Amino acid sequence: MKVENHFAEFAQYFDLQKGHLNFDGHAVVHSAGVDFSGGSSFRISAEDFEEREVLGSGNYGTVFKVLHKPTKVNMALKEIRLELDKNRLEAIVNELEILNRCHSPNIVQFFGAFFIEGGVYICMEYMDAGSLASLYHSGIDEPYLAKIALAVVKGLSYLKKEHNVMHRDIKPTNILLSTTGEIKLCDFGVSKKLVASLARTNIGCQPYMAPERIFTGNNADGSSSISTYNVQADVWSLGLSLLEAAIGKYPYLPEVTSSIFAQLTAIVRDDSPELPADRFSKEAVDFCALCLKKDSTLRPSYSQLLEHAWLVKYTEIDVNMVDFVLDRLNKTKT
Repeated sequence: MKVENHFAEFAQYFDLQKGHLNFDGHAVVHSAGVDFSGGSSFRISAEDFEEREVLGSGNYGTVFKVLHKPTKVNMALKEIRLELDKNRLEAIVNELEILNRCHSPNIVQFFGAFFIEGGVYICMEYMDAGSLASLYHSGIDEPYLAKIALAVVKGLSYLKKEHNVMHRDIKPTNILLSTTGEIKLCDFGVSKKLVASLARTNIGCQPYMAPERIFTGNNADGSSSISTYNVQADVWSLGLSLLEAAIGKYPYLPEVTSSIFAQLTAIVRDDSPELPADRFSKEAVDFCALCLKKDSTLRPSYSQLLEHAWLVKYTEIDVNMVDFVLDRLNKTKT
């Protein structure tokens, strides 16, 4: 009886007769594609693809490099195995909705989705250089770091300005690059539409969470409560990701990263890490320091970041990202 009641809780999502996955008011995913409530549809199915290799995996699924046979174009296919779990189902509809609505040179392109054999498959643009995490090696020089920062800020600004969405999972593995020099954000499963510019739930990768997202208080009944936060939390995650890419390792010292508790305690209580002043300009150091202000009200907005002297300088400077990416890929192979 308990099992039946548990399944009944999720019955709204499943049309077992038609083999459809229904996200009421948002989208219907089936074996031949996806139909969004706004009227847009994408027709794509498993038969259209030939698997090439596994690109990576995470909490919510596995990403494959595939060949789209009708167009002969390589794509990224994200497999999300279905479970009777609201967080998993919400992550699917979050990613589908955001990818469908977003059209930005700084966000991966969406090609469609389908549902078969207990899994949802989301087809996206294949970024052939991989993630920033796989390319930074022992560190990235300032011009390339600035171009990456500029692209990420533009992507985050677009999400907030055009769709009132915050990413909530900014980290080096979610910043993708291509051999044509493009830099784009991916992985919107935990992204959140803001209510009065605020979010509450603590979902995302904890080592990159801002201090205000880690803090919990106690309610009158003794239960824990999570403080609200806004897009300034993504600004913190951006600063930490840039610092990691710059120095070639996670910015907090090894002795505080031995456990997740020590790591989160350090983020909340210790001084924020800094960009090395002997390797980077004053403008770069200042940019990261502003992103990593403990007090979220002191962190810049996206418009302020785009007007920061560091990004303005590198907006006007031609930086060869293609050569940078190809050089890093060659070093990875050797």
